[in-house]
Amino acid sequence: MADAKTSKVNYTEAMVEQMLTMYAELGNDGLDTIAETLGKPVRSVRSKLVREGVYVAAPEKPKAKKEEGPTKKELLNQLESLVAFDVSGLMGATKEAIAHVIALAESQDEATADEVEPESV
Repeated sequence: MADAKTSKVNYTEAMVEQMLTMYAELGNDGLDTIAETLGKPVRSVRSKLVREGVYVAAPEKPKAKKEEGPTKKELLNQLESLVAFDVSGLMGATKEAIAHVIALAESQDEATADEVEPESV
């Protein structure tokens, strides 16, 4: 009375052998070719290679390194030494904006220093 359920086989032994041979030759770059040859989707081929224990994932590309420069806190400390007001309200500003304010404060300091210098005869 109990019939054994038969499962559909997606890959025959011959297909698996062919896939493994092709993968050994072509590597990850040949997944499209292997899938086309076997008449299967690339995802299916990749999954079968993983189940067979031979698939090696491609290494992730290294992320581009950002130029760190001074931290926002360091910039705010520098700005605080240049101006006569509380800079804690600028914590939400971008580093670029704080750098512009520092440049402005430094240029103002230079301009006032030039005006105050007494002329020597």
